[in-house]
Amino acid sequence: MNEYFHYQQEQLCIENVVLSDIAHRFGTPCYVYSRAALTNGYRQFSEAFKAREHLICYAVKANSNLAILNVFARLGAGFDIVSGGELQRVLAAGGAANKVVFSGVGKSEAEMRQALEAGILCFNVESAPELERLNAVAGSMGKVAPISLRVNPDVDAKTHPYISTGLKQSKFGVAYTEALVLYRRAAAMPHLRITGMDCHIGSQLTETSPFIAAAEKVLALAEQLAASGIKLEHLDLGGGLGIRYDDETPPSIAEYAQALLNALQGRAEKIIVEPGRVLVGNAGVLLTRIEYLKHGEEKNFAIVDAAMNDLMRPALYDAWHAILPLQKRDAARQQYEVVGPICETGDFIGHAREMAVDQGDTLAVMSAGAYGMSMSSNYNTRPRAAEVMVDGAQIHVVREREKVEQLYAAEKIIC
Repeated sequence: MNEYFHYQQEQLCIENVVLSDIAHRFGTPCYVYSRAALTNGYRQFSEAFKAREHLICYAVKANSNLAILNVFARLGAGFDIVSGGELQRVLAAGGAANKVVFSGVGKSEAEMRQALEAGILCFNVESAPELERLNAVAGSMGKVAPISLRVNPDVDAKTHPYISTGLKQSKFGVAYTEALVLYRRAAAMPHLRITGMDCHIGSQLTETSPFIAAAEKVLALAEQLAASGIKLEHLDLGGGLGIRYDDETPPSIAEYAQALLNALQGRAEKIIVEPGRVLVGNAGVLLTRIEYLKHGEEKNFAIVDAAMNDLMRPALYDAWHAILPLQKRDAARQQYEVVGPICETGDFIGHAREMAVDQGDTLAVMSAGAYGMSMSSNYNTRPRAAEVMVDGAQIHVVREREKVEQLYAAEKIIC
């Protein structure tokens, strides 16, 4: 837990609100976010990089709720997007297009046109064919597209293989050994303008050394570009700073920033970073109710009303989330598999959890603010959860719970 989540008189609270009150009012499953935690995380980044020109581009994929995007937009954030849909969300939430960087390996012509019309800050280009397509699209619109190349530095991020993006076998970015040639090709294209260089090596990193190794390779390439007459306006060093889910010990935001700033001493380029998980992960929880306690010969199961469609990370990555009761009980603890009602053996929230609980109790799945709701689905025709934001003692519904009728409203029965 952090300062925004705490027990008071044996009741788990978020800021100045008892979480069980939210569960009673809005039902479960339900995501709940702390506005104070979101604000504090952003301000830590802003303070840490204040010594030089910078832009903090929140990675929208981590949590794309409009209310969360609006909180960051009001604080002055830019945004890292990977789809036209995310761009539309950013603009709807009050974000500035000229603070948007567009990453992703599969940008369509329609998405390129949408971003050019909006006037985004930069396209992070990830392949030679994308360079050709973007040049053609921009030319057809009478525009010049601002670009950087996402360079793959072949650095081991020391994280889960599914979220490691900087090794040479990854689908992301252009090969480090090919980047200089591609930059020269881009410089010759009439409808592209080189503005920077991008590098992102993975997510949930808990050491600074991979960031520094990547930054050093970026700087070496920047020197080669300068020798070729290509001057960069910014260096985008990506995101990926991890958070504590269990016993991890990631560097603080200040430590991470200082390590990067030390590596960049003497450089004049504007610095862009793309934090996601570290801004929202520990700012949110998922509330879920125990439907049944099922005692078996080898294992006991706490069957809850949240499932892998609500929180995919445990099933996808075997990820660990703390699971806490909203009401502490003075009773014997038992070991439970915390599982959902979906018809998949992989539908679990937590393995072998020691808990003192009863049927009908409500649990908080901690550190669920990142890659929770944004990765949710309607598998088994399950409506997606409600989302709530707490601001001090105020409670705001920032996404209504879906209704089953909405899930099939666009479907047609044929004769």
